[in-house]
Amino acid sequence: MAHSITANLEQEEQLEERAYSKVTWRLVPFLCLCFVIAFLDRVNIAFAKLQMVSELGWSEQVYGFGAGIFFLAYFLCEVPSNLIMHRVGARRWIARIMISWAALTGLMAFVHSTTAFYTIRFLIGAAEAGFFPGIILYLTYWYPAKRRSRMIATFMTAIPIAGVSGGILSGWILSTFNGNGGLSGWQWLFVLECVPSLIVGIAALFYLDDGIARAKWLDEAARNRLIANIEAEAKSKQTVSLSAVLRRPAVWLLALAYFGAAMGQYGFGFWLPSIIKNTGVASTMNVGLLSAIPYAFGIAAMLAVGRSADRSGEHRWHYLVPCAAAALGLVVSALYSRDQPVSLIALTVACMGLQCLAPVFWRIPTSLLGGIAAAAGIALINSIGNLAGFVSPYMIGWIVDHTGSTRVALYVIAVLLLLSAAVVFRLPHNTESGQ
Repeated sequence: MAHSITANLEQEEQLEERAYSKVTWRLVPFLCLCFVIAFLDRVNIAFAKLQMVSELGWSEQVYGFGAGIFFLAYFLCEVPSNLIMHRVGARRWIARIMISWAALTGLMAFVHSTTAFYTIRFLIGAAEAGFFPGIILYLTYWYPAKRRSRMIATFMTAIPIAGVSGGILSGWILSTFNGNGGLSGWQWLFVLECVPSLIVGIAALFYLDDGIARAKWLDEAARNRLIANIEAEAKSKQTVSLSAVLRRPAVWLLALAYFGAAMGQYGFGFWLPSIIKNTGVASTMNVGLLSAIPYAFGIAAMLAVGRSADRSGEHRWHYLVPCAAAALGLVVSALYSRDQPVSLIALTVACMGLQCLAPVFWRIPTSLLGGIAAAAGIALINSIGNLAGFVSPYMIGWIVDHTGSTRVALYVIAVLLLLSAAVVFRLPHNTESGQ
């Protein structure tokens, strides 16, 4: 009898593992591709800056404001976008997001005034709002909390992958296409890099399913098992109203912590090519190649830390240590900004730390909230945190215009990363399920 029960349990576990493996291979590579393209389109302005700012006669502060105004629109539209996705389904909404931002990114090639620059960057932010929190919410429809950090970490390898591929691709476009057809390299950058978004956005309409129940590529036994796992977890989550979410101190503390982390991530992403160029690298192609190095190491660090966090069930130290590493790397890169090898090593350490933060961080709110509260809470935390996407590049641009250096800005970001770690570390232990 005992042997029969054990055999049945083993069969159930094998069924579950096969089902999750099938889900992962079906969804995660496609979602990673979507995010690679999204992040590439979001930060290609950092490479366009290498030619665009001088050609159009703009200041560093103009660039910083234009790079950052994207996130003001993102902030305003993100919560409504996630609530709409929860209502209409991921398939149509993710496709809509990608197609609309592709069209607007292509228009960036024809910007010549600061007004047009600010307007189109704002509209791109509005178009893309909801994409990242929408994907995080979408993963909660498929995976229980115990599997989610690893899936989020795998999904978010798209950021360093975009950093690697984007640096090489953008450097090549800037140097190869400059002057072709009467367009500058930075214009070709926007024209060519909007095409993948359009293609993949259309593909999403036919490829994605809104949830487990609609996944015809899973057999009935697998669907029932995965649905049972999600329903069992949902009973332990707090499904509350939007107004109740807004009254929860933990949600606002998580938003504050994410703001500090995003200050580092966006400051790094939008200014890395310029920082590398200022170490004495003249060729845009070489800037692109060197920009890929930190992100290549970031991929390995992100996967290792995400796997370790899931295996141990501990997330506070897995957040604090990368924050400290990122802060240290930024400080050292500032102190040795003219020493190219030391600066590049320090930037690589900073990137490794920064890439580890989001996968570990998002395990906390996705375990805490369910239903409409998850849609609203995740979007609220992400939208407030992503205000750093406006503050960080604008702050760095202002500091560079007034001091001629990024050093002070990097020190400020390092301090904010340490404060972010302190907030997460001091959250009540019952914020995370299972701890």
